[in-house]
Amino acid sequence: MNRLTITGGCVLLPNDGEQVVDVSLEDGCIAAIGRNGRGAQLDACGLLVLPGIVDIHGDAFERQLQPRPGVGFSAEIALQDTEAQLLANGITTAFHGVTLSWEPGLRSLNAWRALLDALEARTWTCDMRVHLRWEAYNLEALDTALADIAAGRVHLLAFNDHTPPILKKINDPVVGAKYSDRAGMKLDEFRALAAEIGAREPAVPAALDRIGAAAREAGLPMASHDDETIATRRAFRARGARICEFPMAEEVGHEAREAGDWVAMGCPNVVRGGSHLGWASAARMVEAGICRILTSDYFYPAMLRAAMALAGRETLNLENSWRLVSSNPARAAGLGDRGSIEEGRRADLVLVDPASPKVVATIVHGRIGYLTAEGAARLSLATLG
Repeated sequence: MNRLTITGGCVLLPNDGEQVVDVSLEDGCIAAIGRNGRGAQLDACGLLVLPGIVDIHGDAFERQLQPRPGVGFSAEIALQDTEAQLLANGITTAFHGVTLSWEPGLRSLNAWRALLDALEARTWTCDMRVHLRWEAYNLEALDTALADIAAGRVHLLAFNDHTPPILKKINDPVVGAKYSDRAGMKLDEFRALAAEIGAREPAVPAALDRIGAAAREAGLPMASHDDETIATRRAFRARGARICEFPMAEEVGHEAREAGDWVAMGCPNVVRGGSHLGWASAARMVEAGICRILTSDYFYPAMLRAAMALAGRETLNLENSWRLVSSNPARAAGLGDRGSIEEGRRADLVLVDPASPKVVATIVHGRIGYLTAEGAARLSLATLG
């Protein structure tokens, strides 16, 4: 279906808010707004027509790879189910936050290779990309990461440094078991491995410099993850990371925003009313103008609900809240062809019933990727003109 006209919907237009207007799609792009189109028609009367959601950090796919500790499934099966979830939640561009760690199992080098190979093995409806979450102490995999960046297999680089927190918590038998189960190891073995890895600390800065230089050369957007202090944020900014992911304190996010960085927080934080770790409040930081990007983090359904919930607050409207999950993440990721409903842009759209809210249809690159029974009843295949 190369041509599709969405009729009668309340369309979110940049700078104009919601307007009842038709949108015509041809050959994967938005061909016209407010003019007669050709091809099939999708009646959007009573629905919101919104730009497709752009998720620059989501790792919920890990639950499809390893639904229980020590129980793994192939990357192909995991990605098939993940794509279905993404489309059902209006996410048209997804950066999978793939952690490349020194840990065996789910976040290992072998898992990294398998996931990238599975992504490249077929064509997907959702535009699924790779967000490399580089664990700072993973020196053995550095050459592989550098090669994959140079080969264009990575689309966003994030600096992760989870080793020091792991070393702090590893002696707690409950918390330690979570780490060792994920790695498929006995707890004592994992503690010994973590201690060995921790001894690499002197070599970490040079490795961070190398991978940062490779990302800059490749023109990749870069992020730092879980910045605890302003000094940490500044150090990663100096390496080229202009996205501040999940700052642990509001003052860190404020400093990043003042420096012109993109501050990204998780939608689950908004929907649940706060961080599950007791860190900074995403909703508060949005309303303060600090946070300009929201991500799925670990739960895809939260993206639509977070944006709609924020739109209901006194300080935001739908246009401003939806930017957090569409045009702003697209800009931060260097994707200038999407994120807003404008002629010539990529035809990535989501039709939403605002009363629920729920996704009725998801359109990716001009083609219907997800359609509920209600949406199917609204679709007419009669050709116009």
